[in-house]
Amino acid sequence: MTSDATASRFDSVKWIVVTVLVAAAVVGNSYFSEESLLYRVLGIVAVGIVAALVALQTAKGAAFWTLVKGSRTEIRKVVWPTRQETVQTTMIVVVFVVLVALLLWGLDGFFGWLVSLAIG
Repeated sequence: MTSDATASRFDSVKWIVVTVLVAAAVVGNSYFSEESLLYRVLGIVAVGIVAALVALQTAKGAAFWTLVKGSRTEIRKVVWPTRQETVQTTMIVVVFVVLVALLLWGLDGFFGWLVSLAIG
């Protein structure tokens, strides 16, 4: 048996464990519905962290983590707009939204008037 086949078989087992953990969190939240919300949320977060750690041990989980690290690297390369550019762009968007809203309001009134003429 090759190492890829073994890893694939163990990945299936790991995904089953993740599924069982998530199902246990859902059932546990329902079962302990009388307990404080804080304790239930902490329990769900703890089980979620364990499920995520198990999922990251799979091939797809490792690929996802590599993607996250690559994304963080790319975000550092982004040239973010200055405050002035952001304000100017926002104002342009607001002006166009108001203009389109007025245009649609006018068209609605015009077509309403036409329909009222047509139906009497």
